[in-house]
Amino acid sequence: MAEPALLLRENRDGVATLTLNRPSARNALSFALLEALRDAFAALAEDESVRAVVLAASGPAFCAGHDLKEMTGYRAEPDRGAQKFEDLFGLCSAVMMAVPALPQPVIAAVEGVATAAGCQLVASCDLAVAGAQARFATPGVQIGLFCSTPMVALSRNLSRKAAMRMLLTADMVGAEEARALGLVSDVTEAGGALAQAQDLAKTIAARSADTVRVGKRAFYEQIEMPLADAYAHAGRVMAQNMLARSAEAGIGAFLNRKRR
Repeated sequence: MAEPALLLRENRDGVATLTLNRPSARNALSFALLEALRDAFAALAEDESVRAVVLAASGPAFCAGHDLKEMTGYRAEPDRGAQKFEDLFGLCSAVMMAVPALPQPVIAAVEGVATAAGCQLVASCDLAVAGAQARFATPGVQIGLFCSTPMVALSRNLSRKAAMRMLLTADMVGAEEARALGLVSDVTEAGGALAQAQDLAKTIAARSADTVRVGKRAFYEQIEMPLADAYAHAGRVMAQNMLARSAEAGIGAFLNRKRR
């Protein structure tokens, strides 16, 4: 009997839903699951039929982070796992960076816990919808493994002090607090995260794909720049965007409505 796929994909109405599918392991990010995510994102980047992506999970947990059992097995290597640890964290970082690099917006649908690298995955997404009972944490400090790579995504979404508090205390953060901190964009009733994320994705999918792609890319480019450079870059992007047929048609239609 074939093993179930680690990552499921469903396409509907211009929205691709990817589902982490290791429920018995709380969807821990094994090396194989990270490879599946990397390959799925690479395929999505080339798929013009997909306008938005939803990232969900099977079972009661969104993602419990790295697979610590698998990682412990690496210690049997002659170098005590040094090379495999580097390969694992390098692959994980590549997956996280692939999310903002995708032309399509990615929306996490979070139920249950998202901890450590699972919290990092949520923070890496463009938007995130959390069910009311969802919880988030970076608990590595409790086991002697500081959440250094999750720190990168957290520190780019939360204030410095809020990110440091999560990293240093390992405290669980509820859905509403996560929204207040900027970790998630929306909170809905428990069990409703996937439906709301897909509705949000459909709204985005109805927009001009070219316009969304330009805007998403520019957002991540400018956010790392000094203020003057960011405005100069954004101005160039808008000038080029004005030359697009979709902008010409959309502005023309808007002005025609205003005249009526």
